[in-house]
Amino acid sequence: MKKVLFVIDKVELKYFEFNKLVTNFWLIKELLERKNEVYITTIPNLLLRGDVAYTKCYESFLYENNIFYKDVKIEKEINDFDLVMFRPDPPVDIDYINATYIFDFVTKPRVVNLPSAIRDFNEKLHSVYFKNLMSENIVTASLADIENFLAVNKQIVLKPLNRCFGSGVMYLYEGDPNTRTIINTMTNNETTLVMVQKFLPGVKHGDKRVLTLGDRVLKYCIKKLPTSDDFKFNTHNDNYITTASLTDEEMHDFSNVAAQLNAKGICMAGLDVIEGKIIEVNVTSPCYFIKEINKLYNVELEKEICDFLLTQSLLSL
Repeated sequence: MKKVLFVIDKVELKYFEFNKLVTNFWLIKELLERKNEVYITTIPNLLLRGDVAYTKCYESFLYENNIFYKDVKIEKEINDFDLVMFRPDPPVDIDYINATYIFDFVTKPRVVNLPSAIRDFNEKLHSVYFKNLMSENIVTASLADIENFLAVNKQIVLKPLNRCFGSGVMYLYEGDPNTRTIINTMTNNETTLVMVQKFLPGVKHGDKRVLTLGDRVLKYCIKKLPTSDDFKFNTHNDNYITTASLTDEEMHDFSNVAAQLNAKGICMAGLDVIEGKIIEVNVTSPCYFIKEINKLYNVELEKEICDFLLTQSLLSL
């Protein structure tokens, strides 16, 4: 029996029970079914006394095939856990960064993903590690640079560097009368860096979520479809999620990406892919779409993930 701690998002704590859309729900449920002790906490409940890291946490439990937690805070030293799942959602703001610093003083449990690795890997910007697998892109706050990039590529996408779920992502085409307004809004009048990517028309057919586990790519893949009122996937709904497949070339390329991420301490990631090109590498709290994959492929993906978490030799701090 293992003692496991999940660091989850504050909103997820609020809606903890019955939330089968959330990857953590399935992992916690599976770990509890295997008779492990599972505790949950949030960033504000982390603390440091001297050089010892603690958390005020809640014990979770199973009841009628759902997960719940006891509404009593228990203080525990983080080093007393066997496994820690560090999965708060973005934005990666100063509170998020400070939470990763707490884990610089955690030495014993395996931590997935390593907070220091998450801190050093921006999901948009550091995708450029794999630039040969990406569409053309720049990271800049310059109005002139973005306008020049737009003139060359005709259609572009601008992304904030610290958000998730497509929040704040904007599309621009050459000649758009709102061009300067959108660029100045996105860059806070040339004071904030943004990721700018060439628009890939294939997005109208959806983007693939490619899942990594350790140094391999899972064979289960889904496609996230855009809604009728947006150019991108923006709602977690079964109607906009379908099966997808990976070509042999994609499997080879993305397996190399998985190996590189795993070597950095990121053993769970979600690659967003359009036309064979990576547009983003999700490492903070990647959604594994377990409910949807289980239904589409008639599998129990949470079991495979938990087998890995409990038995593999993972990188530790």
